[in-house]
Amino acid sequence: MIPIILWAVMLSSDPPVSLADVTESSGLQFVTTSGAVPSTHILEVKGGGVALIDFDEDGDEDLFFPNGATLAAPESGPGARLYENLGGLRFADATARMGVAFRRWGFGVASGDIDGNGHEDLFIACLGQDVLLLGQGGGRFVDATADWLPPDDDWNTGAALADIDLDGDLDLYVCGYVKVDPAAPLPAASFKGIPVLAGPRGYVAEPDRLLLNEGGRFVDHSEALGIRAGPDRFALNVVALDVSGDGRIDLFVGNDSQPDSLWVNDGTGHFNDRGAPSGASTNLEGSGQATMGIAVGDVDANGFPDLLTTNFSSDTNTLHLNLDGGFLDDRTSQYGIGAPSRTWCGWGASFVDLDHDGDEDLVGVNGHVYPQATRELMDSEYRQPLMVMERMGPRFVARDSGLGSHVDRSMVATDLDGDLDVDLVVIELNGPVRVIENRSAGAVPGSAIAIRLIDSVHPGNLRGIGARIDVAGPDGARLARRWVIGGGPFQSTASREVHVGIPESMRSTPLTITVRWPDGVTQSAEARAGERLTVKR
Repeated sequence: MIPIILWAVMLSSDPPVSLADVTESSGLQFVTTSGAVPSTHILEVKGGGVALIDFDEDGDEDLFFPNGATLAAPESGPGARLYENLGGLRFADATARMGVAFRRWGFGVASGDIDGNGHEDLFIACLGQDVLLLGQGGGRFVDATADWLPPDDDWNTGAALADIDLDGDLDLYVCGYVKVDPAAPLPAASFKGIPVLAGPRGYVAEPDRLLLNEGGRFVDHSEALGIRAGPDRFALNVVALDVSGDGRIDLFVGNDSQPDSLWVNDGTGHFNDRGAPSGASTNLEGSGQATMGIAVGDVDANGFPDLLTTNFSSDTNTLHLNLDGGFLDDRTSQYGIGAPSRTWCGWGASFVDLDHDGDEDLVGVNGHVYPQATRELMDSEYRQPLMVMERMGPRFVARDSGLGSHVDRSMVATDLDGDLDVDLVVIELNGPVRVIENRSAGAVPGSAIAIRLIDSVHPGNLRGIGARIDVAGPDGARLARRWVIGGGPFQSTASREVHVGIPESMRSTPLTITVRWPDGVTQSAEARAGERLTVKR
């Protein structure tokens, strides 16, 4: 028997979320490259990410795409692309202004002011030597790889910037995936009795690396800080934030076909993998999954960050509720997330309040890795729809986006047009980048707050990565808690601007915004719904 409360949720008359593809009018005309079509090698199926970066320093977020290459010419792809945000969901190609040409096979990308000169920089995780581009202002960059990065020839994927050692500058976590030769893939594997491209099982895992910023160079401290204590895993994605609630940066790493890792900072700068004892490394059945995307939100409103991972088809996306900072419990079925996701192969995902009703919805992108995937052969199609799950009371309800099916990989969510609601940028595998406008009926003017941070005390972490932000009503009761994270949805840089939908009953009253900066200092400010607030110190 279905409880009455669930009937009320399913029969709600609230208008659903609404999204519109505005790529054609956006000026963002760019088709990504990641090998050939159809994919035949594991290198070709991951795609590349996107970095949100205000390279022209005009207050809005511009877009950088590292792009990829091909098996025949892995060092000479069509090149990265930089797009300037002109406002009004319009973009202009600014690649020529960069001053450097990145043509390698890029995967993950992280942005932040690494050298503390006031201009944002770009780290690109690559097949082979990673690359660091330092911003010089005005959209120009210089290649500082040789000066800043230790040499490596690994295949690296996701990356996160955060002040891990709390010395005021940005450190770097890099995910290592598998050792590959573009010219020599492993023999075909089998999935549901169908021959498919091989991997990651059968390949040797690459090591993850934790690099500390020592002022002019990154130095590998992975061994000393505990990151190499366990076996190497097939890492694809990472988020950096305070998971345990003790004020220190922790690292949650999504691994492919293996248990995930939760590296908890013990207070001395050393990290211990608490994935298994915390419950975060596996699903309720105790199984490691094929984690790609990671979303962070406070689903149960208890003040601790919950973690949603997107996974392979014939499995489910998994929601781990963070109960107390030490134990993360699989509540996937309780919140209605499991069943709709079984046919999806999930990638980038985010918790965002699309309809400004005060709770966070769940949005993400999907697309299979096997070109021969069909519902009949694999219980899952190759081309798949967006994941749009609207929060309705105690559960998430799957919605049809109406935007068709694609082979998507990465996604970022941010306010692209300055109207205080959250839009999307979606990266398709060997397909066009798409701009998705949020047209949800509830996202009306004056119904949300956007919050940006500027930390002039620590210019090396100017945007406050690692900070925690609370929004409270006049009575002091917390309406929302958000985190400024390092890393992102999948191989991408999440927005450092926090958006909070404000319930209608609170839209005319002053609200208190409290920031806990990464160094533990707290600061409060006042704002009202409909405002974009910059908190400076």
